Amino acid sequence: MSGDSCLPQHHTQSHCMSPAPPLTCPKTKTSSYRGAVGLGNKYVRLNVGGTLFYATLQVLTRQESMLRAMFSGKKEVFTDKEGWILIDRSGKHFGSILCYLRDSTVTLPKGRQAVQELLAEAKFFLIEGLVELCQNTLQDSKEQPMCVIPVVTSSKEEERLIQSSTKPVVKLLYNRSNNKYSYTSNSDDNLLKNIELFDRLSLSFNGRVLFIKDVIGDEICCWSFYGQGRKLAEVCCTSIVYATEKKQTKVEFPEARIYEETLNTLLYETMPLPDNSLLEATRRSYNNCGSLSEEEEGPGGSELRERVRRIHVKRYSTYDDRQLGH
Repeated sequence: MSGDSCLPQHHTQSHCMSPAPPLTCPKTKTSSYRGAVGLGNKYVRLNVGGTLFYATLQVLTRQESMLRAMFSGKKEVFTDKEGWILIDRSGKHFGSILCYLRDSTVTLPKGRQAVQELLAEAKFFLIEGLVELCQNTLQDSKEQPMCVIPVVTSSKEEERLIQSSTKPVVKLLYNRSNNKYSYTSNSDDNLLKNIELFDRLSLSFNGRVLFIKDVIGDEICCWSFYGQGRKLAEVCCTSIVYATEKKQTKVEFPEARIYEETLNTLLYETMPLPDNSLLEATRRSYNNCGSLSEEEEGPGGSELRERVRRIHVKRYSTYDDRQLGH
């Protein structure tokens, strides 16, 4: 409570007011504060780091603290020539200190840094309850994760997550062990790149899209995109190729296509469904979109095309009768 606008008339407790302008350095004297006993409603004038406060002795001595020692005659105090008691601390959070002494609770300031500042003041004034309150709040805020990624363990759990989500959903299924062939030389790197892209997208669109991981599905690396409970598209990054006389599994990394489908899911952030013309504008024809033309493939290309299952992308209609989550 600041002293420039708060008058002690018929007040029975301290009140928080706007701080007064900083004062010039006054002449001081040291004394012991006497007469606290029996004068619980007597007002004391405080100058805390240049900010003025009024407080009653009843509030200042209510709890065990340095302030109680100061105003019960156990500790010397400094006063200026006008009688203001000087406390060499910042007045920024002293109002919160007084509120806690009065009510044994206080609404903590917003922001981690502000709570840390109040904690430092509570430690200086030896107010154990306020110290504990600040420390618990800081500990709780530290444990709150920035982004939560569910890992599905069953198809029922996956369906429940997709159907109950009010946000678009992007799912990455990866299961490297689900393969009966050897991998091509760069497949492991590309699988890792898909996982890293998933992590980057989950941070970039945190709060707007629900990202989930699936490690039990049949595919090795496959992205699925959902809007308002319905599957919109699927990007499978796995293909089977022949190397000499044996088959190999190849994992690819279609980064641009995955990013595009993620952006398309944002059309489904709000109800109702987006306009059909807008959906058509974002829809492509993905028929063997990973395949090369015969000219590009060169001699024997058509034969190779028949023996290779390349990246496939499926787009699903929003306006069909498919059940949610399928």
